[in-house]
Amino acid sequence: MFSKKTRYALMALAVLARNYGREHLSIGAIAKSQHISQRYLEGILLRLRNEGIVGSIRGKDGGYYLLKEPASVNLLSIVLLFEDTVAFVSCLEDKSGERQCEFCVEVQTCPIRGVIRKIYLDTVRTLTDSTLTDLCK
Repeated sequence: MFSKKTRYALMALAVLARNYGREHLSIGAIAKSQHISQRYLEGILLRLRNEGIVGSIRGKDGGYYLLKEPASVNLLSIVLLFEDTVAFVSCLEDKSGERQCEFCVEVQTCPIRGVIRKIYLDTVRTLTDSTLTDLCK
């Protein structure tokens, strides 16, 4: 499950993606349209700005805008800015496939690892194949 910060980042980016190529949007407008605390959203947008996803204009008439075309920003890149991983169990993070998670007695005989790994791979594939454009549909 994604954190509140990740969900709010995706919601704010959906607003900016729908507005791509037009004027910038104030943080207040974004927050109000998505029912997000403006103060909470400030930290999220700052992170996205520091990562080169959004740009900002300072001042009374300032606001935020998407720096990249929505179709060029996949959702996995956004999710991983706010989440350590999209793996459901720690053994899936190990590239060698030999590390046990807290549930395994033995990695090779774990009854749930195969199904959980498939869900993990499907999740990674879906997030990689999905872009900010998909959030606008």
